Amino acid sequence: MGRLLALTFTYLAYMLAIAIASERQQHRVQHGPCSYTFILPEVEHCHPLKDFQVTNILQRDSPPEAEPDTSQTKESKAQKERPSWQERKLQSLESAMENNTQWLQKLENFINENVRSGVEEIKRTAVHTQTAAMLEMGTNLLSQSAEQTRKLTDVETQVLNQTSRLEIQLLEYSLFTNRLEKHILLQTQEISRLSDKNSFLEQRLLTLEGRYGRELKGLQSEKQQLQELLERQSQLVSQLQHELGSSSLNSTLLQRQQAMLTDTVQQLLAVANHCNEISNMPKEEPLSFRDCAEILRSGVKESGIYSIRLHNSTQTVKVFCDMKTRGGGWTVIQHRRNGSVDFHRGWRDYKTGFGESSGEHWLGNDIIHELTSSQDYSLHVQLRDREGNEAYSHYDHFYIDGEDKNYSLHAEGFSGTAGRTSSLSHAGSQFSTKDRDNDRCTCKCAQLASGGWWFDACGPSNLNGIYYPASSSVVRYNSIKWYYWKGPNVIATMTTMMVRPANF
Repeated sequence: MGRLLALTFTYLAYMLAIAIASERQQHRVQHGPCSYTFILPEVEHCHPLKDFQVTNILQRDSPPEAEPDTSQTKESKAQKERPSWQERKLQSLESAMENNTQWLQKLENFINENVRSGVEEIKRTAVHTQTAAMLEMGTNLLSQSAEQTRKLTDVETQVLNQTSRLEIQLLEYSLFTNRLEKHILLQTQEISRLSDKNSFLEQRLLTLEGRYGRELKGLQSEKQQLQELLERQSQLVSQLQHELGSSSLNSTLLQRQQAMLTDTVQQLLAVANHCNEISNMPKEEPLSFRDCAEILRSGVKESGIYSIRLHNSTQTVKVFCDMKTRGGGWTVIQHRRNGSVDFHRGWRDYKTGFGESSGEHWLGNDIIHELTSSQDYSLHVQLRDREGNEAYSHYDHFYIDGEDKNYSLHAEGFSGTAGRTSSLSHAGSQFSTKDRDNDRCTCKCAQLASGGWWFDACGPSNLNGIYYPASSSVVRYNSIKWYYWKGPNVIATMTTMMVRPANF
């Protein structure tokens, strides 16, 4: 607002100067090539003091001229008394100046009134603005102070936590140092005690060395005596060997006689056993039955123990005949039900057979070979788990080779409910026992899996493994196994292997 007022005054002064300059007389002076223009003051209309004179000449520093002579003419006085055009012009300018002054006063009053209210409004606005700025700065300072306080609090907390941890560690180190000092003290005491004991043992060792030295001397004397006795005994042994050589001829004759008597006794026992079998044989069982299928065809319908005679042989064998399963006529070659018989046996036992036909047993590899080689047989494997679930595997054609081929297995035409595929080893697998390894594995499957079986490379089945009761929940590698029935988790409580002619 002050700037506006100054501009207004400057503009008025400029206009006034232009107005005055337009009425003043200009004087031009030519001086060589240059010209000078002067505007001189005109004071014709002014009323100067008595001692003040106006002249159009240039002012100079010289003293004023002497007063003119009082003998001036009346014309000049009259001319002075008459008003000139400059005076009139000055009067008009004075009146215009007065009017302008009044207008300027009004303008000043108006400007003062407006400026005062504007200045007060500006002051209030400035005060509010400064107050808001101060408040904002205060808020920012408070926020920064709070943030710094929070940071200081966090730092203080971290310092306190670190100090607490250091104090705890220091306390732990102190406790550890105390324990270590106690341990060192105990070790020192133990070392002292051991040192005392060592001294005692050294003394005792010296005593024992002295005693043992004396005993050693005694033993050396006894050794010499024993050597002398040994020489005498060796002489006696030489004499006895000479006498034994003379008596060995007589003992050879006695051994020959004893062998002849043993053969005679064995022959008599064989005859007696044969007579007992003939006397105990049921009348309804003819000796001409080659298997249980022929016994079934003869009219016998009950399952039980019967005697059969192998093909082209006079040997009779007692077997268990199953006359109920799938039409009957089955000759049982293996049966397990309670684990009463140990199946982890050697080659000879599996060759001749073991167990009782009425219970757990293995018929014997020689008998199975003679039986299945006489004609075409089928094999039926019956299984039962600990929950009582039963399943079977049937093979249309089955036989095994003789001992010269290690009783190699041959089974074809699989069907049944004990798995989608056969768990028996493939054709040609040889029989193995713990004392005769014929499998195709670098390990000994019969020892790892237990029992005797056609293991091949420790294959998926072993019905002659260790029998574990139904209460056992642990599945073991050497247990009874028929993998493709229920995998490795099955625990079989009953197994039966039986054969029947394929054309039955």
